[in-house]
Amino acid sequence: MQRAALFRGGDAQMAAGDLGELLVPYMPTIRVPKSGDRVYKTECAFSYDSPDAEGGLYVCMNTFLGFGREHIERHYRKTGQCVYLHLKRHVREKVPGASGGALPKRRNAKLFLDLEISSDLNSDDFEYEDEAKLVIFPDHYEISLPNIEELPALVTIACDALLSAKSPYRKQEPDSWEEELQASKHAKTLVQLDNGVRIPPSGWKCSRCDLRENLWLNLTDGSVLCGKWFFDGSGGNGHAMEHYRETGYPLAVKLGTITPDGADVYSFDEEEPVLDPHIAKHLAHFGIDMLQMQVTENGLRDNDIKPRVSEWEVIQEAGVKLKPMYGPGYTGMKNLGNSCYLNAVMQAIFSIPEFQRAYVGNLPRIFDYSPLDPTQDFNTQMAKLGHGLLSGQYSKPPMKSELIEQVMKEEHKPQHNGISPRMFKAFISKGHPEFSSNRQQDAQEFFLHLINLVERNPVGSENPSDVFRFLVEERTQCCQSRKVRYTERVDYIMQLPVAMEAATNKDELIAYELKRREAEAARRPLPELVRAKIPFSACLQAFSEPSNVEDFWSSALQAKSAGVKTSRFASFPEYLVVQIKKFTFGLDWIPKKLDVSIDMPDFLDISHLRARGLQPGEEELPDIAPPIVIPDDPKGIYRLILPSLDIDESSVMQLAEMGFPLEACRKAVYYTGNLGAEVAFNWIIAHMEEPDFAEPLVISAFGEVASSGAAALGAVGLDNQPPEEMVAIIISMGFQRNLAIQALKATNNNLERALEWIFSHPDPEEESDPALDTMDMENNANANVLAETGSEGPRIKDGPGRYELFGFISHMGTSTMSGHYVCHLRKEGRWVIYNDLRVCASERPPKDLGYIYFYHRIPS
Repeated sequence: MQRAALFRGGDAQMAAGDLGELLVPYMPTIRVPKSGDRVYKTECAFSYDSPDAEGGLYVCMNTFLGFGREHIERHYRKTGQCVYLHLKRHVREKVPGASGGALPKRRNAKLFLDLEISSDLNSDDFEYEDEAKLVIFPDHYEISLPNIEELPALVTIACDALLSAKSPYRKQEPDSWEEELQASKHAKTLVQLDNGVRIPPSGWKCSRCDLRENLWLNLTDGSVLCGKWFFDGSGGNGHAMEHYRETGYPLAVKLGTITPDGADVYSFDEEEPVLDPHIAKHLAHFGIDMLQMQVTENGLRDNDIKPRVSEWEVIQEAGVKLKPMYGPGYTGMKNLGNSCYLNAVMQAIFSIPEFQRAYVGNLPRIFDYSPLDPTQDFNTQMAKLGHGLLSGQYSKPPMKSELIEQVMKEEHKPQHNGISPRMFKAFISKGHPEFSSNRQQDAQEFFLHLINLVERNPVGSENPSDVFRFLVEERTQCCQSRKVRYTERVDYIMQLPVAMEAATNKDELIAYELKRREAEAARRPLPELVRAKIPFSACLQAFSEPSNVEDFWSSALQAKSAGVKTSRFASFPEYLVVQIKKFTFGLDWIPKKLDVSIDMPDFLDISHLRARGLQPGEEELPDIAPPIVIPDDPKGIYRLILPSLDIDESSVMQLAEMGFPLEACRKAVYYTGNLGAEVAFNWIIAHMEEPDFAEPLVISAFGEVASSGAAALGAVGLDNQPPEEMVAIIISMGFQRNLAIQALKATNNNLERALEWIFSHPDPEEESDPALDTMDMENNANANVLAETGSEGPRIKDGPGRYELFGFISHMGTSTMSGHYVCHLRKEGRWVIYNDLRVCASERPPKDLGYIYFYHRIPS
């Protein structure tokens, strides 16, 4: 007890021998971080506590995991690890008379070399001090650092390595989102020439070669010059770099990337992309107002657009004084760099009671039974995120006295509100080529990716994703024989087409398009935007209309024929997610967005879309699979090679023109069933990291893919057993092995028909237990993959088809590859806007401009 008192007091000195003696029993547990070790010294594994938190952060000297004060005891009890490095940052107001105009004074800089500095603290009125201690559990002995002379050498080396370790979110890949951009050393002191240069909103070209793409604005003299391949993959003649070599002007911003949230900045001197904390001021020098800028196909639009016409202004409710909201359920999320799609989806997800109960309601159990590395556990990170959003712990209003002082000074004190979902994003995007990048993504694809992970990681007896799942009945009819086939599939999103032909303001649209072209040709300011007004009823009608089936093979005619397909709801979900299909491909095959206004209803009734099944007088198509052609093969390797396949060559060439390998394009079109280049493009993005991505497609006699002759021989199976690869595919979807074999045998080893057979035979010969779906929905645009199923079929929550709107996610920008997402949710009787860290009461919710809508079923 005497020794404990000495250490807890912190003032008394202990001899070097005593310190060494105290640490001897724990020396085997103290590790020095090595290359590849992740050191979490900025964030708790179970909460969003950091060194800024009141209790600081404890970093285990063995696992290098960080824990807040509420969770450190749990880790100690579970692992028996005793030695932790306690990190604490103290923020104080500067003493009057302190030097002004400088960044906050940083004491003990060696302790936190890579600790992120909050932008809120870059104020002349505040300074901070960093403190580190070794803490030994369970008695909480404290040893202040630095204490180099008294500590054993191993401990000193371990502490120094931990404190200087890089962020665990930095990865080796240069395009990874975790490769965090650093502020340029030139940003603060950049000299800008007063040469009167003003940059127009569009119509730019390189001043040396007339190139009109990949253009960069030098932030010193306003020169507009072309780049080259080194930055974003676009072509150019390198005149921006030549200009730097001639002048030494270091910073340039890429034209076409400037939005209210920032821009792409490159430092020629530092030879890397950088952050410019003063980018708004630097752009204003050349007449560019960031708050009024948005990415467009040919450039930027600025103040020439009248208020509340630009979707950036309308969706973010710019120009309206919005009241900040605080407390449980009103917590913002930091944008990590094009992560707004994640923020918007997660805010909507955790507004749903079933997800709140599954993760936040089960939080103690999830945390207690988490693995030794909770940063790599899906349920732990979901519970952590849910608690961060719903607890109110990270959304506290300023004190009344602080508000008065802020009003008087017309400034804001540092606020630590909101959470930074770095750990969550790092885990759920791991291994995904798109979500692990720093590029903007499609919120709809991320929603399906998240549901996929929820399905794979059950949290209890009830799966919260059940609330979104519904059955779709597809009625396919042979136009010649008039016979029909009914099949069912599982889906999670209702995708509504945009019925552009039903626009109610066609004359205005035609007149606007003429004026826009004239203005672009004359390089005048663009006219006021006219947005197409589409009735929701027209979109719903387009959804319900029959569509043609390409390459339809009629089992009644035993030949190809014309076919049509109609989709209806075989069940209605508890929560209906409606996606407006705004994104399409332009002539250059760059994804683009239809800028339309749709009068989405607050109350939606789709009861008339209920499936009815086989009707009296209808005759079913025979259950016969297309014939299989097996060519002569003297080697006994029965396979169909690529030239005999029916592949849409026009789609293949469209993809190949985008720079993808020809064989990869053929595989993409084949695997997506000739559904067009857009769907095949999604397949390419999801599979381009696979080792056999560019290898030729080889199809065996029974329809499965084989990459070599030997593989094909093993796959066909000469004992009349279904190909093992196809069995494995069905098993991976959650079905039992005996059911997969039975379905394949019944359909002559046709994978697609085997899946249909499973749904049409709810009582197989052998009972099987329900199994959890492990589908890969992000590779299927419509999630046309069977979900959780067993002998009783997929788990659904059927009910009436009447719904009420409670949230929507909106997208600003021209394509899924750029722009910004914002979420609006109805809470406690009013609409609230979630714009990353900013959470405010909404005054004008733009319900007509949404991209994804969330409806809740109205109880009957």
